[in-house]
Amino acid sequence: MATEILMPKLGLTMTEGTVEHWFVNEGDEVQAGDAVAEISSEKLTSEVVAPESGTIIKIVAQVGDVVPSKAPIAYIGKPGEQIGSPTPSAGAPEPKAVKTAAANEPAKTESKKKDDGERIFITPIARKMAKELGIDIRNVVGTGGNGRITRLDILRYQASMESPAKDRAPSASAVSYGAGLAGLRKTIAQRMMRSVQTTAQVTNHRKVDITELMKFRDEIKSKVKDPLVHNELSINTLLTKAVVLALKDTPDMNAWYHNGEYIRVEEVHIGMATAVEDGLVVPVIQNAHLMSLSQLGAAIKKVTTEARQGTLDGSLYSGSTFTITNLGGYEIEYFTPILNTPEVGILGVGAIQKELALEDGEVVEKLKLPLSLTYDHQIIDGAPAAEFLGKIADYLQDPYRLLL
Repeated sequence: MATEILMPKLGLTMTEGTVEHWFVNEGDEVQAGDAVAEISSEKLTSEVVAPESGTIIKIVAQVGDVVPSKAPIAYIGKPGEQIGSPTPSAGAPEPKAVKTAAANEPAKTESKKKDDGERIFITPIARKMAKELGIDIRNVVGTGGNGRITRLDILRYQASMESPAKDRAPSASAVSYGAGLAGLRKTIAQRMMRSVQTTAQVTNHRKVDITELMKFRDEIKSKVKDPLVHNELSINTLLTKAVVLALKDTPDMNAWYHNGEYIRVEEVHIGMATAVEDGLVVPVIQNAHLMSLSQLGAAIKKVTTEARQGTLDGSLYSGSTFTITNLGGYEIEYFTPILNTPEVGILGVGAIQKELALEDGEVVEKLKLPLSLTYDHQIIDGAPAAEFLGKIADYLQDPYRLLL
């Protein structure tokens, strides 16, 4: 029986993909692992490879078709072999796919040039949506690979333009976001402006006593014989673990809010804001709630290092449910981080402070960690946000709970 070649699922939020290009035709022989097609999701473009060696018996999804994740786009097997489901002549329909472009559409992401000569990359479905909604794609910020405009970008732009005209600034202001900038810097400027324009951002600040946490680190280090090479006891790793546990305790904070839809996410995917040569990126630690301290430390080190080197897999730049940004290395105490939308919360981490305190009649030195929690007040009120920050503090002040 022929084997299905499936539309992949590239991350938690991907539910469908668009076939952008076929590298093979029906009747072609391929080897296991050969690239047979290029598909795009809301966030990135990826190749689909042959699951085994054989002949491409049938291609059921054409260029421009939108196919659900895990649904077949082609079949591979021996010449003349029957596919697993009945053919149309046997009375059963072929797998359904939503058409977004004509079958003879060029097998690549569509593009056109802006008035200033800059090329616009856009997926076929996004172009169709923009045309139906009357949206000028020159005004839309693309968040896909190479700045490609995706379906989600069209939805975001539509949401930002739905308020009454009298309550909006002139449309020219939307175009001016990032004006005079280029490359990643322009994209960052546009995303930050979209974030502050579409959310109600409030920041809570507090210091957490991490004196016991530091003693905990020293104790564990003294008892572990093997060298700790995965940053498992770094402040960043311990803090991230505390955040993950607090998010599991506070599901309202581990969520997305976009285009009028609020979605709680069961899995915890942590974004780690990382400075790179020409700006800021947010690589993602997927399923952080399933990791031990050593696994978490290794994952943080891996994604941030590869992000700085430009070698991180494209799928790890999206899908985060909560972001952490750390400016402690620059001696910053408090700041107001901007939400990494569609997330509803982001935690800013400052430099450790030494403070004197009176304890049992004696003056002692305490180590305090400044934290700044920005949240979307459309979703999270001040009291629940304070409680969430308190849960993070509780885990840091009772560090052995991080091991449970």
